[in-house]
Amino acid sequence: MYYRKGKMVIFSAPSGAGKTTIVKRLLKHNPDLVFSISACTRRKRIKEVNGKDYYFLTVNDFKEKIKNNDFIEWEEVYTDHFYGTLKSEVYRIWEKGKHVIFDVDVVGGLNIKKQFGTQALSIFVEPPSIKELKKRLVNRSEDSKENIQKRVEKAKQELTYAEQFDIVIINKNIDIATDEAITVVSGFLKI
Repeated sequence: MYYRKGKMVIFSAPSGAGKTTIVKRLLKHNPDLVFSISACTRRKRIKEVNGKDYYFLTVNDFKEKIKNNDFIEWEEVYTDHFYGTLKSEVYRIWEKGKHVIFDVDVVGGLNIKKQFGTQALSIFVEPPSIKELKKRLVNRSEDSKENIQKRVEKAKQELTYAEQFDIVIINKNIDIATDEAITVVSGFLKI
């Protein structure tokens, strides 16, 4: 089956930096962008919907899909917590004649960019500080203190990858960061 290859816009950031909010706003702003739903093995959060927020898979199902080469990229973020982008998800979007927008972890974002080169724009959303990031995670009230600390430690490592992305947006204010993202993405899609 033939798919018109569209462009890809990749958003990556440490957890709590604001990338998901920016991506949701971009989707409302630009009807040519379609969200790529990632697959994962973590537990579903209260308001999340399978097939809308993520494809929630068991660890065994995820590993089977790895064996079958069903992913564009995947990573074991924490022990038995896998995240990945299914090839079928990208093809689904391209089949509609649309561009793909990703909300993925830092390593996944870099892996997609590596594979698709100039067809993809990689954007790193950076929090203004680790202290502010921790405050956002606490205010979100979705994780235990232990998980928040894990996310903060991981964020410190993820911040070292920022310079490998095409664009870095520092999210001090979500409205300003969103406007910056809209400008950058609109320019990329017009090329």
